[in-house]
Amino acid sequence: MAPATRAVMAALEAAGGPGCARFVGGCVRNALIGQPVADVDIATTLKPEETERAIRAAGLKAVPTGIAHGTVTAVAERRPFEITTLRRDVSTDGRNATVAFTDDWAEDAARRDFRLNALYADADGHVFDPTGEGVADCRAGRIVFVGDPETRIREDFLRILRFFRFHAWYGRDEPDPAALAACRTLAPGMTRLSAERVSSELMKLLAAPDPRAAMAAMAGAGVLAQVLREAQLSRLFEAAVAQGADPLVRLMVLLPPDEAVVRAAATRLRLANAVRDRLAFAARAVPAINLSMSDREARAALYHHGATAFSDAVRRHWAETPHRSSEARRLLSLAETWTRPPLPVGGRDLARLGVAPGPETGRLLKAFEAGWIADDFPATGHAERLQALVSPPRG
Repeated sequence: MAPATRAVMAALEAAGGPGCARFVGGCVRNALIGQPVADVDIATTLKPEETERAIRAAGLKAVPTGIAHGTVTAVAERRPFEITTLRRDVSTDGRNATVAFTDDWAEDAARRDFRLNALYADADGHVFDPTGEGVADCRAGRIVFVGDPETRIREDFLRILRFFRFHAWYGRDEPDPAALAACRTLAPGMTRLSAERVSSELMKLLAAPDPRAAMAAMAGAGVLAQVLREAQLSRLFEAAVAQGADPLVRLMVLLPPDEAVVRAAATRLRLANAVRDRLAFAARAVPAINLSMSDREARAALYHHGATAFSDAVRRHWAETPHRSSEARRLLSLAETWTRPPLPVGGRDLARLGVAPGPETGRLLKAFEAGWIADDFPATGHAERLQALVSPPRG
């Protein structure tokens, strides 16, 4: 009912007549089950060039984002709407499909992954369910492939990970046995996928409110080992989810606290540099941090490792010992509130004391920093401490 949405649908129907465009997929699914709708995707019988003309004729912006595959993005009130011509697959190699355009809604539905995603709704909100089971699957929390599971997976092996991701977000009870069997059988086919596609799906799965059951099913089917051979699904993961840890902490506790191993896994998955470094810095911090440390010791660790790595390491230790929640929360609170102070002296201070620039300056500054940290970052007495390092007392 949003004005931008109505404007896009009206533009399409002005060109192709009533019923030529329908909402499709996740927006229909989420509307049915009362979940937030992020993206509004639209399917249409209009050909891509007709879609583009219709959008521009209505005074809206049209971007040919995937014209070869039938997709045009309309922009209304700065919001994007992905509009795709109905399609059927001509051929596929498990990664990319060659498609032909059609005006048959059932054909378009037949090439989609899961029945609850093969749902359409017209501009007035009337729902169309070509498989006959999509609405029921939505309401029952069933993730079931459209047609034969192996056929759908062979069309795109990423659907294996999508199956577990959708089960984590929308599934209830046990995973569909036929789908699970197909995922187990065809898991080796995921080697054809790009690392970026795999890591994107994995992180979306880990972001689910409670991915524990889906991850257990994924491990049991041999899919987790195929995706991340270093991963160990253990009570650490169970505890991290129960404690509300974010997706990166959940990924962290799947991996051993070994910086070299973590960097190798992150590089293979082609995770963003910031993500790779966060995982690696946390692994480096784990041995230096324990839940029994005093506030003074914690401030020293925060200074050396930074608040993010410190907090991630604390969460890992908390997952290892869930009964120590009060100690973990104390350290996490300290990490949120303590501000790392800058080193209060520098090379100019040493120069004023007659120390020539060079290696000796670096040695003295490191010695000052070590003592300053050991004394819990005092705010005064810097000149005296520095003088003592430059001219230690005799005798």
